[in-house]
Amino acid sequence: MTKIHETAIVSPETELGNDIEIGPFSIINEHVRIGDGTVIGPHVQIDRWTTIGEDCQIFFGSTIGNPSKDLKYKGNRSYVKVGNRNVLREYVSVSRATTEEGSTIIGDDNLLMNWVNIAHDSIVGDRTIMANFATLGGHVTIEDDVRIGAHAALHPSVCVGKMAMVGACSKFVQDVPPFTVADGHPAEVRGLNLVGIRTSKINPLSALSSDTINQLKKAYRLLFRSNVALTKAIENVRDELDPNEEVQYLLNFIENSQRGIGV
Repeated sequence: MTKIHETAIVSPETELGNDIEIGPFSIINEHVRIGDGTVIGPHVQIDRWTTIGEDCQIFFGSTIGNPSKDLKYKGNRSYVKVGNRNVLREYVSVSRATTEEGSTIIGDDNLLMNWVNIAHDSIVGDRTIMANFATLGGHVTIEDDVRIGAHAALHPSVCVGKMAMVGACSKFVQDVPPFTVADGHPAEVRGLNLVGIRTSKINPLSALSSDTINQLKKAYRLLFRSNVALTKAIENVRDELDPNEEVQYLLNFIENSQRGIGV
């Protein structure tokens, strides 16, 4: 049965699934959809045009779907879309998109710890972990299986590739390639995220073979430790390594980066 605390305010225009819990003093505005099994704690605000998936947990003081803080935002309709099985701890803030009919998107199976801020038009993939006070500027893209350290600050439009690790208390103004660790002020690529790659193997969707890991090690050395220009290093990787899907993914990410790579 759905349980709504008597002090909660829930718009009659909200669409509620089955077995939902809404805690004391929470406010659920109109045009909100909440999936089966989701638990919303006390003092949570979910604003209009927000969709929450199934089996999510949203803790005390979180605000989901608040209007974009971009000065270009004029009150037009835009969205926040949160997938399934996400955990949003205390005081997480997620703003809806600036662009009309645009969306701020969070995928499935993510953990967002206390005071995480996800700004307008950002996209977070699946199985990510963002530690306390991590902050995404507008239009940031976080791919799958990423780890973001506490107090990390990501400049608008930065992209973090899959299975990368973002160092705590670091400043990110350039893209972070997949499978790498980046850290510093401003952040630079420091190594290959071997721990993250190996622990991601517990999930069959993101499992990498030992051969692929070895290929990524060789690619990393050629790209970031060979003391040649990055464009030349990419050519060397293609010349010296056997074709590999994940290595090609890494090269494509670097070649298509809009903000450059910190090396």
